[in-house]
Amino acid sequence: MSGNTEGQGPAAVAAPGTALPSVTERHATGRGTRTADGMRGGAAGATAGVAPGATAGARSTATATAPHATAATTSPTGPTQATAAALAGTAATVPSAAPCLVPPSAELGDHRAAFNIAQLAMAVVDHDGLVVSANDALAELIGAEPATLHERSAAELVDLASDGRTWHAYREVLRGRRARFRCTRRLKHPDGRALWAEVTVAPLPDSRRVLLSVADISDRRELQARLRHLQMHDPVTRLPNRTLFFERLSAALEVSAYEHGGTGRIGLCYLDLDGFKAVNDTLGHRVGDRLLTAVAGRLTECADRDGYTRSGGHLVARLGGDEFAILVEDSTGTEQLADIARSVLVALQRPFDLAGQRLSVSASIGVVERTAAGTTATGLMQDADTTLYWAKADGKARWTLFDPERNAHRMTRQALSSTLRPAVERGEFALEYQPLVGMADGAVRGVEALVRWNHPQFGTLAPNRFIGIAEEDGSIVQLGRWVLRTACRQARQWQQDHPGAAPIFVSVNVAVRQVWDSDLVADVAGILAETGLAPHLLQLELTESAVMGSAGRPLQALQALSDMGVRIAIDDFGTGYSNLAYLSRLPVSVLKLDGSFVRGFRYDDGAHPNPADETIVEAMVQLAHRLGLTVTAECVETAGQAERLRRIGCDTGQGWLYSRAVAPERIDGMIGGISPLAV
Repeated sequence: MSGNTEGQGPAAVAAPGTALPSVTERHATGRGTRTADGMRGGAAGATAGVAPGATAGARSTATATAPHATAATTSPTGPTQATAAALAGTAATVPSAAPCLVPPSAELGDHRAAFNIAQLAMAVVDHDGLVVSANDALAELIGAEPATLHERSAAELVDLASDGRTWHAYREVLRGRRARFRCTRRLKHPDGRALWAEVTVAPLPDSRRVLLSVADISDRRELQARLRHLQMHDPVTRLPNRTLFFERLSAALEVSAYEHGGTGRIGLCYLDLDGFKAVNDTLGHRVGDRLLTAVAGRLTECADRDGYTRSGGHLVARLGGDEFAILVEDSTGTEQLADIARSVLVALQRPFDLAGQRLSVSASIGVVERTAAGTTATGLMQDADTTLYWAKADGKARWTLFDPERNAHRMTRQALSSTLRPAVERGEFALEYQPLVGMADGAVRGVEALVRWNHPQFGTLAPNRFIGIAEEDGSIVQLGRWVLRTACRQARQWQQDHPGAAPIFVSVNVAVRQVWDSDLVADVAGILAETGLAPHLLQLELTESAVMGSAGRPLQALQALSDMGVRIAIDDFGTGYSNLAYLSRLPVSVLKLDGSFVRGFRYDDGAHPNPADETIVEAMVQLAHRLGLTVTAECVETAGQAERLRRIGCDTGQGWLYSRAVAPERIDGMIGGISPLAV
C-alpha cells in the first residue's frame, strides 16, 4: 500500500433515500490528484455539484465529508498514511445507489490491529534507528514487554552492530541509500535458549521510517544442520567424509587461519588398509563395514591422544573405500606426525573381534608435514598420495615420510613417460655404438647399438633413464622397432662403405615385451629385407631374466629368429636365474658375462682381485665353449683385465678400455683395423 496511489477521490455521502446523479456521474468520470489540496478540491467539487433538487440534509452531509478527506491525506507517515491512501482509493460508484465511505479511523484501527496480532515479529523504526512501535510477536520473540521496546535501539535488539558489514548495510537503509537488506542473526533469549532469526529491514513508502521484521528460523536451521551433517559424514563410520575433509583442509590453508598465532604448519597422515579387499571378498561387505567402523574408532583414539590445537582436535576422516586421513593443524614438525603414524600402526596391529570373526589388518601410511604458507589442498593431497604409494611399494605395513628429492625423480619420470611416444615421431632419439673387440687380435668384430634421448628439457638421457618407462607403458615396441631399423641401416652402410674389410655385426637390445606385444619375427624379417643386411650380421640381446624360463611364444620367436640366421645373445649372464639347463634348449649363440665378474679382475689402482670371480668366469667360459657358444666380457676397463680374460679364453671384450659409445662416424675409422684404446 502506498500513500501516493493514484485513484478516485472520495465521494460525498448522501442522505438515505436521496439520489445524487450529478455528483455520482461527475466523480465516476473524474480522477483525484496526489495532493491534499487536490483531494479537498475533489470533495468540494462533489459538494458543489449537488443537484438543485437535493435536500438540505443531503447538502450538509456532503459538505461535512470534505474535512474527513483532508484529514486522511494529511495524517502522519507510515501505516497511518498507507491506510489513508488506501481509503482514498476505495470509493466505489454504484449507479442508482448511494456510495458508502468506510471511516479512515476504522481502517486505520484495522491496520494497527493486524500489525499487533501478526505472528511475524515487526517494528517500525525511525531514521535514528529507534523503535517507534513494535508488535507483540517481536516482544515475545526477544522476551520483553512491548511497552519497553519503545525508543529502544533496533540494532541492539537483534544484534545488527556485531559485525561491520551488517551494521553498514543497516545504516544505509536507514539513510535511504539502500532499498533493503536481509541477514541472519543468532539471538539469545532471556530464558537462556538461543534462536536463529532472519532479519529484514525495508523502508516504508513516503516515509523516513523503516519496517523491521524478524522471522524465527531456528527449526529451519536445525533441519539444515542435520542435513549438512548427513551430507558431510560417512554413513558407515560416522566420520567426516571427503567433502568435509577438503572443506576443513582448505580453511586451514587460508592465510587468515595461520597468520595470527599457531605454528603456521600443517600435517597429514594418509593411510590405506592392506588387503582390505580380501576381507570383503571372503567375509562379505557387512563384516568389512564393521571392520571399517572399528578402524575408525582406533584412529580417533590415536588422534585424541595426541592432543588438541587452536582449532580443536585432529580431524579423522574417511575419504572412501579403505582410505582414511588424519589432518593435523598447527603441527609442530615431522616428529609429531611420525609419532601419530607409529601409534596408528601399533593400534591397528591388535586383532579385531567382529561378530565371532578375529581379524588382523595392517596399514600403509603416507606422511606429509610442511608450512601452510604456499601449500594448496590439491598439492598436499597429491604428495600424500605419492607417499602412500611409496609405503605400499616399500613393503606395506609401514609409514613413509614425503621426500622432495624422491618426488622430483617421480615427477621427472612422469614427464618422460608422457612425452616418450611423441619423441619417437619427432626424431629426438639417436644411436651411438660401442665396439665389440676380439680379445686375441684387438680387431673390431661388431658394435652394440645404444640409444640416447636428446630431450629438449633434460638434455641427453642414457637408456637407464627411460627404457624401464618404455617397457611399462608399451612404447618400447615402437621405440625398439625404430632402433632395430636404424641400426640395421647403419650396419649395411658400413658394409657398403668398406667393401674390402670384413663386415661387422650390429647387436641390438630387445625387451621381452617386444616379443609378447609385437610380431618380432616379422619385424626383423621385414627390416632385414628393407635394409639389405644379412641375418648373420644382426645380433639380438635379451637379458638373462627375460630368456630364462621362456616358453610358448617367446621360445618360438627366438627359435624362428635363430633359424633365420640371426644371432641370439644372453646379456648380463650370471646375475639372474643362471639356470644352466636352459642353455641346452634355447637357441643361444653368445653369452655376455656381467661386468660385476670382470671388475674382480682388477689389480691396478690398489684394487684387490677376487679369486672366486676368476674361477667362476673361467668355469663359465669353458662351459660356454663346450656348448658351442662364444663369450663376450663386459666392462673391460684396464689392460690387466683384458690380459687375464684373454688367457681364460674370452672371445670378445667390450668396455672403456677399447672405446666408449661413439657416433657412427667414429666407428668408420675402426673398421678393418685395431681398436684404439681409451678413445
